[in-house]
Amino acid sequence: MTQLYNTTTFECSKLITQHYSTSFTLGIKTLHKRFHLPVYAIYGFVRYADEIVDSFHAHDKKYLLEKFKQDTYEAIEQGISLNPVLHSFQAVVNQYHIERELIDAFLYSMEMDLYEKSYTSEGYQTYIYGSAEVVGLMCLRVFCEGNEEQYQQLREPARSLGAAFQKVNFLRDMKSDYIDRGRTYFPSVDFQEFDLEAKKMIEQDIQKDFDHALQGIKQLPKGARLGVYLAYIYYLRLFKKIQLSTPQKILKERVRVPDAQKIILLMRTYFQNMIGAV
Repeated sequence: MTQLYNTTTFECSKLITQHYSTSFTLGIKTLHKRFHLPVYAIYGFVRYADEIVDSFHAHDKKYLLEKFKQDTYEAIEQGISLNPVLHSFQAVVNQYHIERELIDAFLYSMEMDLYEKSYTSEGYQTYIYGSAEVVGLMCLRVFCEGNEEQYQQLREPARSLGAAFQKVNFLRDMKSDYIDRGRTYFPSVDFQEFDLEAKKMIEQDIQKDFDHALQGIKQLPKGARLGVYLAYIYYLRLFKKIQLSTPQKILKERVRVPDAQKIILLMRTYFQNMIGAV
């Protein structure tokens, strides 16, 4: 296989990231350059799997996800794929020794979205782990570059960061998830009567995840710390906006951080890093 083929497949994953997420792209750009392509590859993989279950309504989503799953494992085993997203992903999996268990858990959570409309506490934890926490752990494998002791030390804070991001997404996307797709992720919450008390209960849980995650971010390798901290700051800003919004507003519209504010956050975070505050 040629280097040109490898390069173009990673560029495809980079393009996917840039088109789907401006905030994630900003975060990646502040990582050390050696981490850029591996993280783009991970994002491209999880983004396309999520796209299958969330968007391809005119097609057999169960079949497409199963095919994507089979193609993923075949790519990892063979060390090659004609699907550029899967080729770049398998290269990262094999280079950084990302565990099969993490990939299994992620794809299982995607399957859950095909069938589950509401979640028990156990199902909620399973979904959070597979859809978000393992993605953070895949990235952590890249950041630790084979240092197993460091990986194990940072594993739980990385899980907390992924959980915080996903739970914030659930609140942000409540309108599309509940009204448009009929999904309710938070257990024991009646969205017909979603009130301030229920919202605060969820927010307290998210704050604990953010607090735990920050301790791990401070211990990340230098080349990864700024980019992850920027993602943390962005989601924390989004979380604060959600906290200031009423339950009724969350059910009616998607709370977001404007692009101009994202740039300001980037500049401020970069400055803090330069003076050693991160």
